[in-house]
Amino acid sequence: MSSAIIAASPNEPADQDGPPAPRGRHTVSRLLAASAGGALLSLSFAPFSWWWMAPIALALFSAAVYGRRARAAFGLGFLAGLTFFLPLLTWTNEYVGAVPWVVLAMLEASFFGLAAVMVALVGRLPAAPIWAAAAWVAAEALRGAVPFRGFPLGSVAFGQADGLFLSLASLGGVALVGFAVALCGFGLADLARRVLAARRPVVDGSATIGPRALAMPAVLTVVPALAALAASPAVGTDAQEGTVTAALIQGNVPQLGLEFNAQRRAVLDNHAERTRELAADVAAGREPQPDIVIWPENASDIDPFRNADADAVIDSAVRAIDAPTMIGTLETPEQGDIHNTVVHWDPADGPVDIYRKREIQPFGERIPLRGLVSAVMGVVNPSIRIPDREYQPGDTPGVFAMGRADVGVVTCWEVAFDHRVNDTVLAGATVLAVPSNYATFGLTAMSEQQLAISQVRAVEHGRAVLVAATSGISAVVSPSGTVVSSTDLFTADALVAEIPLRSTTTLATRLGAGPEWIISALGVAAAGWVVIGGVRRRRLDRSSAVREAAQP
Repeated sequence: MSSAIIAASPNEPADQDGPPAPRGRHTVSRLLAASAGGALLSLSFAPFSWWWMAPIALALFSAAVYGRRARAAFGLGFLAGLTFFLPLLTWTNEYVGAVPWVVLAMLEASFFGLAAVMVALVGRLPAAPIWAAAAWVAAEALRGAVPFRGFPLGSVAFGQADGLFLSLASLGGVALVGFAVALCGFGLADLARRVLAARRPVVDGSATIGPRALAMPAVLTVVPALAALAASPAVGTDAQEGTVTAALIQGNVPQLGLEFNAQRRAVLDNHAERTRELAADVAAGREPQPDIVIWPENASDIDPFRNADADAVIDSAVRAIDAPTMIGTLETPEQGDIHNTVVHWDPADGPVDIYRKREIQPFGERIPLRGLVSAVMGVVNPSIRIPDREYQPGDTPGVFAMGRADVGVVTCWEVAFDHRVNDTVLAGATVLAVPSNYATFGLTAMSEQQLAISQVRAVEHGRAVLVAATSGISAVVSPSGTVVSSTDLFTADALVAEIPLRSTTTLATRLGAGPEWIISALGVAAAGWVVIGGVRRRRLDRSSAVREAAQP
C-alpha cells in the first residue's frame, strides 16, 4: 500500500489533463494494491463476513488508482473488480460452469473500472475522499440498474450485515452505508498518503506537509464510524403493533443441484410433511401455535390452480397447522403468461390472495440474448436446456393480511433491489417475508450472502424479516438485523419464533431512492467538474500557443 501511495504524492506536478502521471517503477505496486483491494473486499462478505476489511480494501483501491489517467485507472479498477467478483460469485459456477461465472465477473468488474476512473479524476480536489466515496456510490447505483435491470449483489453495504456501519441503513439505506464505508476507506488512503509524503526528505525547496494538512483526511476517516455509533440507538425494534408467532417451513429437496426440478412433487411433499410434523408438535404442546406460516419460493413447483393433487396436498397441510400460510408456487397455464407466484392460503377458504414476482432473474427465469445464450450453453453445458417460455413479472407489491400481521413479500432475488423492498414496506407491510430457493447453488455461500442482505433490509426498514428457503438457510431476523434463529443447509426443519410487528417507517424508507440519487449526483458532478476543467485548460493552452505563434 505504501509504495502505491507514494507513487503519486501531493508534491508531484500535475499533467495538463488532470492528476499526475505515475512513475513506471510503481506499476507493480499499483497492480498489487488493486488486486489486494478487490480480494480483501470479498472477505467482508459471507462466508467470512469480516466487515472491517471493506475500508482497508477501498483504501488500497484508492492507492492503486490515485494519480492515474482514465485508461490506466479503468484497468486497475477492472483488475480489482475481478479479484472481488470471482471469489464472491463462485456460487454461479455451481450449476452452469466456469464460462458464465467468469463472464459475469468480468461484466461486473467493468463497473469497478468506471468507479476507478471517477475516483482518480476527483483525487486532486479539496476534500477528495468525499467526492470519491460519492463516485463509488454512483458506480454501484449504475451497476444495480444495468444491464438487464441490474445486478446489485456485491454492493458494499451488503457486506456490513454484522458491522459497525449497519445502523446507517435506517437513515439512508444501502447508499448511505456504502458511502460511509467508502468515505472511511478513501479517507484512510488520503491520510496515509499525506503522512508518508510528510516523512519524505525536503528537496528542491518543496514544502513539507504540516499537521493541519492531516486534519481533514483524519476527520473524514473517523466521522463515518462516529455517525454509525450515534445512529445505533435510533434503530427501532419495539413491537408497535403487537407480536405474532411465525413458523418457517424448510422441507428440503431430494438432491443437490438442478435435479430437484425433476422431483417437484417430492419437494412439495417434503414441505407438506414438515408442516404436519409441526402441527403434531403444536398439538403435543412442544411448540406454540403459529399465527402465520411461511413456505419457501418454489415449495410447490406444481401449479395448484391447475393440478388438483397439488391443491389437495397444500390444503391438507394448511388445515393441519390451522394458520394462514404463504405458499411459494408457479402459475403455468397452457396458454398465456407464466409467473413465479406466492399464494396466501387460508385454512378455511383456501387461496385468498396472490403475489407475482416482479423482479425476474435474468438468465434464470428469463433469457436475454436468447440465441447467444443457447449457443454458448450448447458448448459449455449441453445438459442444461433453455426453456421455451419465460416468466413474466407481476406489477404490484405483495402485502398479505394474515391475521394481525400485514406480511410484505419480496423473494430472494428481489430483496437485493432497493425499490422493491421499499415500495412493499410503503404498501403497509408490518413484517417482511423473503421466500427463497437456493437449492441449485448447493453448499456454496449464496445462502449466507442472501441472508446478509435480509439483515441489512431489516435495519433499513425497521421490520422483522422471515427468510424461508427450500433447502436453507432459513432464518428469523429481528428489526435490529440480528439473526434470532436459523437452519442448516439441506436439512428439513421448522423455525418458530415470536416476532414484533412494526408500522412506523424509518427515514430511509421515507426517503426511498433520494439518498442514492443525491450522493451519486455529487460524485458524477465532481468528476464532471474535473473533466470540464481539463478541457478548458487545453483550450486555453491552444489559444495561447496560437497567439504566441502569431506574434512576430
